[in-house]
Amino acid sequence: MSCVFCAIVAGEAPAIRIYEDDGYVAILDIRPFTRGHTLVIPKRHTVDLTDTPPETCADLVRIGQRIAKAARRSGLHADGNNVVINDGKAAFQSVLHIHLHVVPRQSGDKLAFAKGMLVRRDPDREETGRLLREALAEIDADAQEDAP
Repeated sequence: MSCVFCAIVAGEAPAIRIYEDDGYVAILDIRPFTRGHTLVIPKRHTVDLTDTPPETCADLVRIGQRIAKAARRSGLHADGNNVVINDGKAAFQSVLHIHLHVVPRQSGDKLAFAKGMLVRRDPDREETGRLLREALAEIDADAQEDAP
């Protein structure tokens, strides 16, 4: 099996499971940013946001929210959480099976999770907006054509 998450789902690779239901499993990250860093993984393989059903994305967030609450309530003493989906290699997705990261945070923990992302400026916000609106219209048109 070439996908490590599919191997974990199948019980063929080890993982510390903290949650499981019929469609999802949540495991501790093998290379955590912080103690309690958890990955929420759908059992059905999709690669990234482009081929993952919206319902799956919603379920990932729903389960991630529960885990984030648990990190706050538990002995991990989280004050907050980063909840992230890295979409594609360019966005640092290292396992090409969609998954959601829940990274427990404590005030003053010094983790530079978003370093360098706070002072950037788009030189042409209007053009960027136009490009995204046009692409969304194309996606909507494609969905209309595919509808029964």
